Amino acid sequence: MSARGVLYVHSAPAALCPHVEWAVAGVVGVPVKLDWVAQPAAPGHHRAELNWQGKPGTAGEVASALNAWQRLRFEVTEEGSPGCDGMRYSYTPSLGVFTAITSAAGEVLVPEGRLRAAMATAAEGADLAAELDRLTGRAWDEELEPFRYAGDGAPVRWLHAVG
Repeated sequence: MSARGVLYVHSAPAALCPHVEWAVAGVVGVPVKLDWVAQPAAPGHHRAELNWQGKPGTAGEVASALNAWQRLRFEVTEEGSPGCDGMRYSYTPSLGVFTAITSAAGEVLVPEGRLRAAMATAAEGADLAAELDRLTGRAWDEELEPFRYAGDGAPVRWLHAVG
């Protein structure tokens, strides 16, 4: 079985670019060379995109490998495949990592148990809108949006993992 996805490195200091490539190569089992371009939203930083194909769960492994480099901003997506939900991992230095199940259209899906917990928390006085924003990763989207927009038109590379 095979899964497909995209790695978006929205912002990386130049010194970390080779480390990102090594970390991704360690997960996918083949050398990785990204096409780095300047990130206008963060002067002195670079961005890159990588379309990948590998075993289900690869997105989580890539996100875990990149999580060690705390000066990055990145997202890793994985399309749903037979027996596996789609996933999105978003990371920013100020917020840490956000993980979500995604629909075929890429929308965040919130499991029933998490919705029930948010409603229970709201019944105790918490702001339901704030709880739903947390469950859908709104803070990550707001922080990453300028970096996503700045990446329109950037070169994209395809990678097929071994195994």
